[in-house]
Amino acid sequence: MADDSTTIELSRSELREVTGYAVACARPALAVFERERPDDRRPRAAIDAAQAFADGAERTKVLRDCAWAAHRAAQETRDAGQAAASDAARAAASACGAAFLHPLAKATQVKHILGSAAHAARAFELSAGDDPTVGADHIAQSRVLAHPGVVDVLRRYPAAPPGGGRVGELIRQLDAALR
Repeated sequence: MADDSTTIELSRSELREVTGYAVACARPALAVFERERPDDRRPRAAIDAAQAFADGAERTKVLRDCAWAAHRAAQETRDAGQAAASDAARAAASACGAAFLHPLAKATQVKHILGSAAHAARAFELSAGDDPTVGADHIAQSRVLAHPGVVDVLRRYPAAPPGGGRVGELIRQLDAALR
C-alpha cells in the first residue's frame, strides 16, 4: 500500500502485465464477434492497441479511442440482438481498459483486471446457447493465464463488488479463484 489506505502502489510494468493478461483472456472471443460482424475491425483494433501497450508502447489517446470504438461495437451488436458478439466486443474494450487501472483501493477497479475474462466467458456462454459450463471453462483458462504479477496486483484491491449480472458473477468467481 502507498501512504494511505485509499491508494495502491502500481508501476507501469505492472499495468503492462495486467493489460497483457486482459488481452490473453479477451483475444479468443474475437472469433465470436467476427462471426457476426466479419467486416467490423474495432474489437480487433482494441485488442491490438492493448497488446501494443503491454509490449511497451505508450499509453496514448489511441488506446482510449480504440476502447471506446470497441464499446460502440458492443452497443451496436447488443442493439442488433447479437448478445454474444456484444460481450466479445466488451471483452476487447475491457482489455484496453486494463491499461487505465487506477491505483485506487476500490472494488470497482477489479473490473479493469478481470473484466475482459468475464466478458469473454459470457460471450462463449451465449454463443453456446447460454451454457454456463462453457463460461466456467473460460474462467478456468483465465485463472491459468494469470501470472503471479497479475495476482499480486489483484490482491492489493478489495474483492470484486456485488452486482453486474452474469458478468459480475463471473468476475467474482475468477476473483475468488485467484485470491
